[in-house]
Amino acid sequence: MAKITRGEFLGRSGATLAAALGLSGLPGCARGDADAVGDATNATPDLVLINGTVHTVDDAQPQAQAFAVKNGRFTAVGSTDDVSNLIGPGTTVIDAEGMTVTPGFIDSHTHAGGTGDLFGVNLDLRSIDEIKTALRRAAADTPPGHWVIGRKYDDTKVREGRRITRWDLDEAVPDHPVSVSHRGGHIAWYNSRAFELAGITEDVEDPPGGRFERDADGRLTGLVEERARDAFDGVGIRRELTREDHQAGVAYISKEMAAAGLTSVHQTGGSTTSLMALQDAYNADELSFRMYLFPSGGSSLFEGLKAAGVSTGFGDEMLRIGGVKYGADGSASGRTMRMTTPYVGRPDDYGILTMTQEEIYEAVDDAHAHDFQIGIHANGDYTIDLVLNAYERIKEQAPERDHRFRIEHCTLVNPQLLNRIASVGAIPTPFWTYVYYHGDKWAEYGEDRLRSMFAHRSFLDHGIRVPGASDYTPGPYEPMMALQSLVTRTDWQGKVWGPNQRVTVEEAIRIGTLNGAHASFEEEIKGSITAGKLADFVVLGQDPHTTDPSELINIPVVRTVLGGRTVHEA
Repeated sequence: MAKITRGEFLGRSGATLAAALGLSGLPGCARGDADAVGDATNATPDLVLINGTVHTVDDAQPQAQAFAVKNGRFTAVGSTDDVSNLIGPGTTVIDAEGMTVTPGFIDSHTHAGGTGDLFGVNLDLRSIDEIKTALRRAAADTPPGHWVIGRKYDDTKVREGRRITRWDLDEAVPDHPVSVSHRGGHIAWYNSRAFELAGITEDVEDPPGGRFERDADGRLTGLVEERARDAFDGVGIRRELTREDHQAGVAYISKEMAAAGLTSVHQTGGSTTSLMALQDAYNADELSFRMYLFPSGGSSLFEGLKAAGVSTGFGDEMLRIGGVKYGADGSASGRTMRMTTPYVGRPDDYGILTMTQEEIYEAVDDAHAHDFQIGIHANGDYTIDLVLNAYERIKEQAPERDHRFRIEHCTLVNPQLLNRIASVGAIPTPFWTYVYYHGDKWAEYGEDRLRSMFAHRSFLDHGIRVPGASDYTPGPYEPMMALQSLVTRTDWQGKVWGPNQRVTVEEAIRIGTLNGAHASFEEEIKGSITAGKLADFVVLGQDPHTTDPSELINIPVVRTVLGGRTVHEA
């Protein structure tokens, strides 16, 4: 993968990039030289941590008690006695008092814009009546003709035991258009006013890659799946978020994720607005995590980057351009992913495919031609096969290149797919909090199928360096929930799903640290507590290795440190 330093880039094409992306006022994609380490090894440390139980995730030195940090990087890792000798008059000393320290966690698939958290109607509620009340209150403060936008609705977590309908939404908000997005993000419910504004009647036909749900009498229920949601684009009046709003969203979500122990995230799917918000937060010193940003395929951001000659790897350790992101099928939690076998209780429903084989070939060919890593959302085994067809074709054309093709989610696998993933060197990013959080949905896949879903154990056994990925908002991002989900395969109600896919605590931590760094070509600079690497680490109130596996979710994050700077302290 070709790398371009900021200095090289600004010298030859910075103006081209700014013009191509419309980023007026931005000094560049990121600050600093991505390869600059500095002379940090022979100076008095800025920071020293002592008396810790340090799990380094470094095979050359798996355990330690202490380490030193200078200029944002680890400079020494070892015993408390040895590292204490380095302390100088200006050194900040953290006495861990026996607490556990790990590398900072890396979430390799998120949608961490933050604006939805700040400006949407939070419908993470436990009854349809509560949802109606929240929408009704929001509508009271919404100008006529404007949308009321609800988010984080989870159909399996309401007491009524049924899904919301457009008639529920009509009762709550009859005069405004309403959309209620499922937590999984791929399906949404709309009220009758929204259908009316979009010109959708009972005679509407399902578009390619989408579906309008109907009840037993053939009436539209309000549920709209996948590409059918495009019918509502440009309809009605939506709140226009300002540049400052987007910056505030990034600042908020990065602070929240840092509090959970995340020091790096991959935002899979981004626009010019996304990049601008990240840059603004970075310049204002409000960015509490490192970002690997995937431009969305077909977006103006992706086209502008290509026009400027910029590709994966451009940026610095705080803000870097990642791969290009596409989506080829539906959702696991929304129960629309495309499989070779039907859903339980729905013998004619195999899920929804949103890209054809030819479209996948074209996307992969284009990414390869422009030196971009590529990540394609493919949940079902049917879709994963199509994606691997394209990756194998490129691998055959350029076998010497380190492609690190990514299969975003890669939920349902089988022995043949596992062998092909390993052979082509692809990186799957399965959901790591889903077994725990979304367990109330897995009956629609069946217990046997769950033995091959979110297959972290199988990936590791095939030598595949699988990273951790929440897909937030669809899945919670807390790494401690992820550790419990991976280690126990038990959901929030206590039911076990696919126990054959359990991993050890040590493996789970590696999944969420060093493997995440590998997924972004950054394993040489982060992912372990190793001299020379970025000083990203977390201090935990309990050791996951000795905690009851069913209590891992409750381990407190005492401190999160990014490049030697504390960004969260409990």
